[in-house]
Amino acid sequence: MKLHPLRLGYVPLTDAAPLIVAQELGFAAEEGLDLDLVRLGSWAQSRDYLAAGAVDAAHMLLPMPIAQRLGLGPAMPDLDLVMILSQGGQAIAVSVALAEAMRAGGHGFDFSDARAAGASLRMAARRLRVGVPFAFSTHAELVWHWLLASGFAVDEVEVRTVPPPRMAEALAAGEVDAACVGEPWASVAVETGAGVLLLPGRAIWASAPEKGLVLRHDFAEAQAEVTGRLMRAVWRAGRWLDEPGNRGTAAELLARPACLDLTSELTERGLSGRFVISPAGELREAPGFIRFHAGAATFPWRSIAALFAGRMARRFGLDLDSAMRRATACFRTDLYRLHLRAAGADLPGASAKIEGAMQHAHAVASESGRMILHPDAFFDGHIFDPASLPR
Repeated sequence: MKLHPLRLGYVPLTDAAPLIVAQELGFAAEEGLDLDLVRLGSWAQSRDYLAAGAVDAAHMLLPMPIAQRLGLGPAMPDLDLVMILSQGGQAIAVSVALAEAMRAGGHGFDFSDARAAGASLRMAARRLRVGVPFAFSTHAELVWHWLLASGFAVDEVEVRTVPPPRMAEALAAGEVDAACVGEPWASVAVETGAGVLLLPGRAIWASAPEKGLVLRHDFAEAQAEVTGRLMRAVWRAGRWLDEPGNRGTAAELLARPACLDLTSELTERGLSGRFVISPAGELREAPGFIRFHAGAATFPWRSIAALFAGRMARRFGLDLDSAMRRATACFRTDLYRLHLRAAGADLPGASAKIEGAMQHAHAVASESGRMILHPDAFFDGHIFDPASLPR
């Protein structure tokens, strides 16, 4: 059978794994697809390549298609997020100098307590420069949420955009004091002696959605059958990735020169949740550091789109109801249900939920009866109630 070619753009990060696994382990071929994986250097390039049609789909920061729908950034065709690729996978690192100041104040770097880490950071630094991969990113949202809740004022924090592969270099050069970045680049900062890991993103928001599979709206509509095949291949790859025994194999696939071009030991840290957090070799564990499938991790909840849109609307002075309406339209729960039902996906009964309300795993209604969702609490008890979502 002749395979249908598709070009997919990705930025070299651990959470690109579903795309790489879909191609390398044959999930794409089973759907009649041949994925040409195009390694990109930045998130702006991912957006621009997709908009120009240079790639058919892209691994993209979750807030990016929302920002595009809200008119924040260059004008381009509408983008749709058809499924989430990963939850978590981010880590916050601080410079060695800042880590020493925090240790002097008594912080033990347990790599789990966001409240204690924020209080220690506030004592050690009155002003802070923080690197994030892109202005419209889960990283930026986590940083702002955590730092403001930890006592920093807006004018005491400067958030700078740094491409993920350059984050360790920026810490080492003193361009930033801290960084929030996806693995393996936080671990690279430790390996190069540039930084110390302070927190996983999950310590701030337990189910922080990170990347999405994004297509142009016109492509998803005109090429519905191909879109469905791609979604099923990637969904099956994510399911394979969340089987614990497969993470070592995944690390080897990601480590290759054509992908991340790092050692498999380094790429496996984020996949296993077992970290070296400092150049001195301190070890910490972060169970469930990244998820690709379990607990409806790939479902594009409209409430997540509304949460991010609401924050952007307030920041940029946009009409809140209009922003939420436009944002939720680009999270394609309809396509997810249509294309993944046949693959055996258990689908939530609702397309929105209260974000941040679950301290523990929770059973909710699904099309098959009941399904278990993982905890999604914010460290400070914040809750986003989507009751005002546009209908």
